[in-house]
Amino acid sequence: MAFEESIRKASIQSYEGTRKGDTIEEIRAIQDYIRGAKIVVPNKNGIKVEVINEVLNRFDIPSAEYLQVNTNYADFSRMPAIAKAMIAVDQSDADLVIARGRLGIPGSGSLMVFMDNKSRILTAASSPSHVIHKQSLEETVYKETLEALKKVGFECDEDI
Repeated sequence: MAFEESIRKASIQSYEGTRKGDTIEEIRAIQDYIRGAKIVVPNKNGIKVEVINEVLNRFDIPSAEYLQVNTNYADFSRMPAIAKAMIAVDQSDADLVIARGRLGIPGSGSLMVFMDNKSRILTAASSPSHVIHKQSLEETVYKETLEALKKVGFECDEDI
């Protein structure tokens, strides 16, 4: 089932009250969309992009491009990671944006979100605040990327 058709069908089911949950066809549509997408990662520096690409390459997903954009003002929003992704949707011609930022208020941890070019969230992963997990940025970004892909059925023998 094609990506847009999958979304349309699910919306109709929800409207009619017949939706019974996600289907394997919907998961496959998301996987196919991710595999065929032009991907960007908005960021002030390229560190996150390198780590994200390391994980994407393990799943034979095209590498993400670095969208060099200052997203500092996204931190003033209620959902900084989402705001950062929406900035990239507006400033690029990408099919898919992978953005990472603060989950909510300061101290709330981080969120990595995979967003399509219509600002719809395909998958996401979160981590506690750095002062809690004490991992490097690279290790945390790696784990979040892996977790987000696993949530939409990408298989990997590595634990997160």
